[in-house]
Amino acid sequence: MSYLRKMNMQLASKMRFVSAQLVALLTDGLWLRSASHANEMARRLSEGISAINGVSLTQATQSNGVFAVLPPGAAAKVRESFRFYDWDQARGEVRWMCSWDTTETDVRSLVAAVDAAVGSPASQRNV
Repeated sequence: MSYLRKMNMQLASKMRFVSAQLVALLTDGLWLRSASHANEMARRLSEGISAINGVSLTQATQSNGVFAVLPPGAAAKVRESFRFYDWDQARGEVRWMCSWDTTETDVRSLVAAVDAAVGSPASQRNV
């Protein structure tokens, strides 16, 4: 039985590593600042993406995820520079997730890549 606990990372003596991360996350509201930042970056991404002709958002952006339908072939072009998942491949729906370390530059770059992949006229967007 001890072997199974060790194999599954359940050895109590190693909990100090997990606990140290939790203590840091819960100290001084770091978790809330991190989550708020991720949500703000998703909001900016959603605004930038929704302004691109040929792309439609499928869900309201209420947290750190953005769901959109891209024209055929556009996702493959964007994947040359960015990693993301198909949410519903049959519909061409993709899922983009923002995190604590997503930057405004990351958001602008993704919006520009989608814009170029879709082939809509490039424009200056305040993202």
